[in-house]
Amino acid sequence: MGNPSILDDVFESFVNGVRLFKDREVLRHDYLPEKLPHREDQIRLLGETVAPVLRDARCSNIFIYGKTGTGKTAVAKYVLSYLEAKAKEYGASVRFCYVNCRMTGSEYRVFANLSQSVGMSIPFTGLSVGEVFDRFRAGLDSSRIIFIIVLDEVDALIKDRGDSFMYELTRINETLNRSKVSIIGISNDLRLKEFLDPRVFSSLSEEELVFRPYDAGELRNILFERSKLSFQEGVLSEAALSICAALAAAEHGDARRALDLLRVAGEVAERQSAKSITEEHVRQAEKHIEHNRVVEALKNLTLQTKLVLLSVYHLSKSSATTGEIYDIYNELCGELGMGLLTQRRLGTLINELDAMGLVNAKVVSMGRYGRTKKIRLEISRSHIKDVFGSDTRFGRLIDYTPKLSKGSAGKC
Repeated sequence: MGNPSILDDVFESFVNGVRLFKDREVLRHDYLPEKLPHREDQIRLLGETVAPVLRDARCSNIFIYGKTGTGKTAVAKYVLSYLEAKAKEYGASVRFCYVNCRMTGSEYRVFANLSQSVGMSIPFTGLSVGEVFDRFRAGLDSSRIIFIIVLDEVDALIKDRGDSFMYELTRINETLNRSKVSIIGISNDLRLKEFLDPRVFSSLSEEELVFRPYDAGELRNILFERSKLSFQEGVLSEAALSICAALAAAEHGDARRALDLLRVAGEVAERQSAKSITEEHVRQAEKHIEHNRVVEALKNLTLQTKLVLLSVYHLSKSSATTGEIYDIYNELCGELGMGLLTQRRLGTLINELDAMGLVNAKVVSMGRYGRTKKIRLEISRSHIKDVFGSDTRFGRLIDYTPKLSKGSAGKC
């Protein structure tokens, strides 16, 4: 084994060093606080929407939109855990199941999770999606309950796999006799309706709830409340607190980012045996997080979006048009034996990569030839090489040489 004395020093200095944290878990995204400041209106609206289940009536389906870190998941879990407790009090047969569609990754796993919630055991693989859905429906109907399904980050699965599973779920009540289903869909993408069949969209969004980003004052308030629980008294400087809020407000008012910044700043300060957390520690935390953010964003892209980004990568000596990217994308799909998206869908995925800051897509004037969209990479090529290179499916595509030279690629 390596040199143990290095680690002895590391661990000893941590155990015997300055203790800045009381409870660092309070600064994690999945920590659910007792109060959710600045989301009272959304809590009330969601509560009013789901309240009918306490009288054994099915509530409306509801669609919740908002950027990452605006409190959508926290509010949904907060309201539903409260609802579950009240249902017991009133003797209503209510159950809910929370599924993160990005983590679950396939329709099979979504239906398997839902089946397990109603007491059905489903093998990890081996059945058709239709068979799993039928078992879920049978198990649900025999449960005699009102079942609320929360599909978080549902946009990730729809963009990757299409919306057929949503079609099944929004129609399920037509075939149930003794149970009822209501759906809460949560999406980070305000343009999700572009990806959905209009029939699915109208069934799903009987009610809509939009979460706006937090402003700097609200973020500061959220951080202040959490910091009282997470840090020892007096170790967090006013400047560090304010700059965490300001940086996160500039980045679309993302509370997750603000909490990450504060937690990592605390860890940086602790490593340096500092007595308090300063603005400088926040600056260092920001650099550290930015690198990790890009790597995480690349890892979590859907399969089709990865192919679109790789197509830009192969053309990225300068900027490229949508048509040029589509030609390369066509080749890469052929290499992997993947089905092609239409050029319009590819355009939507490019817009999404632009919104994430991974590419820059801007419309430029070509004089009398009209206007065209020019797309270029916004992140270092080495990031893409590192993340995709270690992926078993994508590794060989990194060094792929497109058959179409840039000059002969199609224009758009």
